[in-house]
Amino acid sequence: MPARQPRTARTTLRLAIAVSVSVAALAAALVVPWGGTEPEAAPDPTVAHIPEPPTAPATQPRRDSYACPAYSGIDRTNPLPNLYKDTFAWGTTPPYKVGDGKGNVNWRVNPDKNPSWYMWLHSLRWLGQGIVAAGKGDKVALKRVSTIAHDWVTDNPYPWKADVGAYESTMHRTNVLICLRQATLSALHAARLPLEYAWLDKALVDHAWFLQKNYSGDWNHGTDESLALFGVGCTLGRADLKKVASDRLTSAIKTSIDTQGSTNEQSTAYAQFNYSLWGRAIDVLQKCGVDPGTTIKARRRELAKWLALATNSLGNLHQIGDSEVVKTAPVTGTVLEYAGTLGKQGIRPTQRIGIFDAGYIFGRTGWGETRAFTQESTYSIRFGPSRKLHGHEDHTSVTYTSHGRDILVDGGHAGYKMDEWRSWAKSQFSHNEMTVLSTATDHPDTKLVRSKILPTSEFYELHDSLGAGIDRTRDVLVLKDPDLIVVLDRGQAASDQEYQTLWHLPSDQQVRVVGSSAVAARPGDRVKTTLLQIPFQQATTPIKVASGETSPVQGWHYKTIDKKVPAPVVTFSRSGRSASILSVIVPTRTNAAVSYTTTQQGSRMLVNLKVDGVVTTIAVSQDGTLQRIK
Repeated sequence: MPARQPRTARTTLRLAIAVSVSVAALAAALVVPWGGTEPEAAPDPTVAHIPEPPTAPATQPRRDSYACPAYSGIDRTNPLPNLYKDTFAWGTTPPYKVGDGKGNVNWRVNPDKNPSWYMWLHSLRWLGQGIVAAGKGDKVALKRVSTIAHDWVTDNPYPWKADVGAYESTMHRTNVLICLRQATLSALHAARLPLEYAWLDKALVDHAWFLQKNYSGDWNHGTDESLALFGVGCTLGRADLKKVASDRLTSAIKTSIDTQGSTNEQSTAYAQFNYSLWGRAIDVLQKCGVDPGTTIKARRRELAKWLALATNSLGNLHQIGDSEVVKTAPVTGTVLEYAGTLGKQGIRPTQRIGIFDAGYIFGRTGWGETRAFTQESTYSIRFGPSRKLHGHEDHTSVTYTSHGRDILVDGGHAGYKMDEWRSWAKSQFSHNEMTVLSTATDHPDTKLVRSKILPTSEFYELHDSLGAGIDRTRDVLVLKDPDLIVVLDRGQAASDQEYQTLWHLPSDQQVRVVGSSAVAARPGDRVKTTLLQIPFQQATTPIKVASGETSPVQGWHYKTIDKKVPAPVVTFSRSGRSASILSVIVPTRTNAAVSYTTTQQGSRMLVNLKVDGVVTTIAVSQDGTLQRIK
């Protein structure tokens, strides 16, 4: 089923470019759940890592083989000399000595009480450089990595489910043990493992048994588990393990990626990771004699179209859910090539607006047809099912780029340490939406009530109920020439509430409040953003600006999980049983004048905007309809 389109403009998401199979692993890591559907442990796909292919085998691979899937970049910060010192490094934690220098590791250490650090210690992926060296014949390296891996097996006997770090890293560690087995055979020029390495095959069988008994479900974590299980079956010639794994993959794809290309992760970064992961699934199945069928390829093609539409004018994915600021991977031969290269290569997509039932609206003024790719304006709007997996409380939230820069940003992704920072980053208060202070818990489903797409404007209305007797409606009108966004937030409750419409700005902005407007700009920049608060049905209140606050947490931006920077948040507030907050977000060149007047025309209010000499008129109706008149 194609992405749902606006009522009045049935455009198509069929971008008519076949997606080639890509087996490159796009980024570092997978995130893992702490039981149920709540992932809180490990790091996620990052912006820093370059797509890396599986490690090339030392010899020509045999038919029905399983390629070592490399080490997700963790090996880069753990060079071979450090392995000889039993030193492990991950994230911002300095290299830490985890063993006695002889390969005897204390698997319970966690210096910063960081669940991600601990999980990646147990993954054994930090042994990557040593395993690669061993595969090339370095016997000293082989001895060290074998000693550390054997030490893990000895100190963490099956089953290891009681230790969450050992549990959550099982599929990663399984792949490392397969890589170690391949390197051992290569180093020893052997066709079969010598008796002294029999523990390695026993460990693989134990890991396969664990993966069969502890399936995480149909999302990226379960997909990677299935691939690791399949890898054991392929490596040890176990048809039974291959069948269990391939059956799971065949079933999981229907949940992981829907027919419109949306994933069930509620995160743009994880959507891109899933594109890579399912590409690897195709490759893995084919190389070990199993037909992956047509569904994986078909769903993956739709995901490529989704990712292209989710790419903003800066070449990044809109930062949604548990996502760092991530570049769109320019996969050759797909629609992602044009999006990921900022229009320099590939075939220009024809679809400008996409509305997806999973709760995403992605729109843009164009793909660089009449102005530079980076000078287009792009936006995202969230709605849909309630939060799960890597989602945030971001329903109705907007992100926006224009004039070659970020205009409205998401609060970002604070990682998986359960503290006040992650709580804030997931909450409604880190997103561009109208918040209600008494409803800081999970958002329910949000409906896209109506939409209308015209050549120079798009209108959307979204509605949800944040709690008992608390209704929220957001109407959004996006304009082209001049590029700007008009937002009407309306709240209705059975008792008095504190309503706040939040606008999160990039960290380089300085904000100046002038009456009922706020002007934000980076010193010396050629672009500014004017935020207008226009009276509609209620008087306006004084504008508040927060940046870098800690009690409560507000005014921050996480571009990566390990670095937060103060970033201004402009707040328009109302108190009482109802709220009506009309905002206009206007990006312009720094010297441009922005002004407005209002007039009444029957039951609707006309907002006459003058933006850098261009006059346009917006009609605001009593029912919330926003319409461009001029």
